[in-house]
Amino acid sequence: MDITDVVAAIHGRFPELGERIAERIRSDIPAYADESLIPFDSLRRSCTANADRVLRHLRRAGAPDPGPARETGRIRAEQGMPLADILHAYRIGFEFVWSEILSEARNRPVFPDAQLVDRSAEIWQLFGLYAEAVAAAHRETTAELTVQRGARRSALVEALFTGVIADRTTLWEAARELGLPERGPYAVVAAETDSPGEEPLAGVETSLLEALLPSAWRLLPDQQIGLIALPTPEAEAAGLRILRRAGARVGVSPCFASLRDTPQALRFARLALAGLPGDAPGLARFDDNPLAMLVAAAPTEAAHLMNVVLRPVLDLPGLERTRLLQTLENWFAAGGSATTAAQSLYVHPNTVRYRLRRVEELTGRSLSDPYTVADLGAALLATRSPAAIRAVDADRTTS
Repeated sequence: MDITDVVAAIHGRFPELGERIAERIRSDIPAYADESLIPFDSLRRSCTANADRVLRHLRRAGAPDPGPARETGRIRAEQGMPLADILHAYRIGFEFVWSEILSEARNRPVFPDAQLVDRSAEIWQLFGLYAEAVAAAHRETTAELTVQRGARRSALVEALFTGVIADRTTLWEAARELGLPERGPYAVVAAETDSPGEEPLAGVETSLLEALLPSAWRLLPDQQIGLIALPTPEAEAAGLRILRRAGARVGVSPCFASLRDTPQALRFARLALAGLPGDAPGLARFDDNPLAMLVAAAPTEAAHLMNVVLRPVLDLPGLERTRLLQTLENWFAAGGSATTAAQSLYVHPNTVRYRLRRVEELTGRSLSDPYTVADLGAALLATRSPAAIRAVDADRTTS
C-alpha cells in the first residue's frame, strides 16, 4: 500500500477538511475569531483551496502550487491581519493535514512506517514554500496599501490646506480619516527645508502622537507643512517644545477652531516663518509679533517703508551700516534701554547712545518721538525680509 492511497482517502473528505481546519484556526488564534475582520466563509475558502493544493501534490497529481498561499497573503493584508498570525494559521493547517494523514495510515494495518518518515520531510518543505509565498504576497500588498494610504492621506491634507474641502460632512470625514478631531483648536506649522525632499521636522508626527497630539503633514519642495490638534493650552506648550527640539526654522499660526480656516492659518504660519530673523534655527508664532507678520505679508510695501525711513543708513559702507542696524535691533529688544542694549552688544552704554544719535542724524527722525520709533521699528523689521531686501536692491539698480 502506498501513501498516495491514504492521501486520496483524505482528499475524498476534502470540503469537510477545509471547514475543520478553519474552525481550528478560529479557536486557536484570537484575531481569526473576529467575524467583522475575517468572515468565516472567507477563512473556510482559503483553507479549502490551500489544503486542496497540498493534497494534490502529495498524491503526485501536480507540482507544488503556492498560488492559493499568495492569494491568502494578499487578502489577509487587505483585511489588516498581521503576518505572524497568518503564518501561525498555516502551521496549524499543515499540522492538521499531517495529523489526518497519520490517523488514516494507522487505521491501515499493513501500512509501512518508512513511507510516513519519508513524506514527513516533504510536507514540511511544502509548509516552507507556502509560508514564503504568503509572506511575500503579504509584504507586497502591505507596501502597495501603504503607498495608496500615504497618497490618499497626502491628498486629504493638501485639500485642507488649499481649501478644496468646504462641505461640513466632507470636512468631518477628512478629519476622521486623518485621525484629527472634528473641532479645534488647531494650529498650522510651516518649516523651511534645506533642500527639496528633505524633512526639516523628521519624525515630528510620531513625537506629537506620543504626546497625544494628532497631526497631519505634507512635504513640499521648499517647506514641510502640518496641521496639529491642540486641545488644551498645555498641549500647545508641549507641541511647541517638540517643534523647537527639531532645530529647524519654523513658523506657527494662531490657534483656530474650524478646519475651514486651515488655508488662512497656513498663510499666517508662512508669514511667521518669513518673519524669523537671520537664517539660524528658530520658532516664531504669528501672535508673538503681529507687526513683524504684517511687514512680512507685504514685502513690496515693506521695501518702500525701509527705503523711506532707513535709506541713509542702508547706503552706508557695510561695516558702519551693520553696526548701526545691530545697535538699533538690540535697543528695541532692550525696550529702549541703552544700558541693557550695551550689555548684549558688549560695548559701553555711551557707544550705544552715540550710535543711536547717528541714526537720528542720518534719518532726521528723533527716537524720543513715539511715532518715529514706530516707523523705525517697522522699517527695521523689513530688513529681515529677503523679499523686501530684493525689492530695495532692484530699486537701487534701476534708479
